[in-house]
Amino acid sequence: MIPFIFYTLAALKAIFFIWFGIVSMLEKEKRATQISFALAITTPLPFLAASFLPINIGANILLILLALCIIAVVLFFIPLKKIKPTNETSDFQIDERDTMFSRLELTRYPNRSQQYYAENPQHLKLDEQWQKKPGLMNPSSAMYEAKAFAAADASFEVICALRNKVVPPVADNKKNISPEEASAFITKWAKKLGAVDVVFCKLQKQHFYSTRGRGNVYGKAVKNTQQYGIAITVEMNKDYLATGPSAPTLMESAQQYLNSGTIALQLAYFIANMGYSARAHIDGNYEVVCPLVARDAGLGEIGRMGLLMTTGLGPRVRIAVVTTDIPLIPTERKIDTSVDDFCGICKKCADVCPSQAIPKEAKRNINGVQRWQINQEKCFGYWCVSGTDCGRCMSVCPYSHPNNLLHNMVRWGINKSWLFRRVALWLDDFFYGRKPKVKKLDLG
Repeated sequence: MIPFIFYTLAALKAIFFIWFGIVSMLEKEKRATQISFALAITTPLPFLAASFLPINIGANILLILLALCIIAVVLFFIPLKKIKPTNETSDFQIDERDTMFSRLELTRYPNRSQQYYAENPQHLKLDEQWQKKPGLMNPSSAMYEAKAFAAADASFEVICALRNKVVPPVADNKKNISPEEASAFITKWAKKLGAVDVVFCKLQKQHFYSTRGRGNVYGKAVKNTQQYGIAITVEMNKDYLATGPSAPTLMESAQQYLNSGTIALQLAYFIANMGYSARAHIDGNYEVVCPLVARDAGLGEIGRMGLLMTTGLGPRVRIAVVTTDIPLIPTERKIDTSVDDFCGICKKCADVCPSQAIPKEAKRNINGVQRWQINQEKCFGYWCVSGTDCGRCMSVCPYSHPNNLLHNMVRWGINKSWLFRRVALWLDDFFYGRKPKVKKLDLG
């Protein structure tokens, strides 16, 4: 009986790592595939050797293994340390004129530029540095690739054509619809259109920009009075993102800005057809800070890299928002402190960031909120060198692994246990590398 148990344990070890290897191979993770298959051969050997031991010794080994398993269950799946949520509530509103894309547009408007830098002289020298570099999608940039840049530009051109369509005309005849019915229909339809997640929240002051910073509304105060926000996410393809900061990641980024934007527009026009006001917030025409709306609607937490860490895909999403007065049922949000703790110890994004724009230190108080804040000038300055929007931080994040059984098991453990998070981080480095290699992709 005891030898049979050892044989069974050896078989389970082999099966698990073979499964891990097959999943890794399908995910095109060469390092993880090689390690998994090597472990499938080596880890069963001690159990096979133990099957030849005398019965009394084998029984004692099994008792020790059982005790270790019980200890592991206790340590890994019973919370050992309660993480206190950090303060996220503030009336502070971001001025869109301070964002990098607004400051990029200043190069086309001398009068605006002169006024902005007179009021914000601390940005002038920083901006003069990146303004001398080639710029996004520039043929002289480091990552230029003709087909990829042309494809990305095609997506951005379509987005540009849609930016003035974000406020649909409201039908005169308002249809009666309950909050439950509206929420259910919008959720189901948005997912049919390609959204990964659809969530709702009551809008707060901090969700809105204080002042617009782009296009012909530059300098105008945001006066949106709509009560509800609908946040949708679309998935960014992991294979394309893994090439970052090379050109294919720009293709994918532009494509998913477009995809999320078109879904948001369709939702806004549906709501307007029902007789309620709605506004889509898409790339280049936002009145809201999309990650904050999505966070407060329960989609995830803001991580070290300053992006939304969603439950199933981590930061590997693009977000669009619809604001509206159609009655909705806000999605219940449960603050996930495990993300704060994991991002606090991981720092993988900070280690691989080409511009070293992601902080490695702990959260600090910024405008009344405890948070991490990237150095946006360093980040954008690198974009202006590479010609792409990089994506390196997103591609290496342990939360960005595909949404499948294997990685969801790890996500579950990370969510539940302080100790599991530390072991999971070590295992992620072991199987995928602390600084994973940039992958290549054949664009045909």
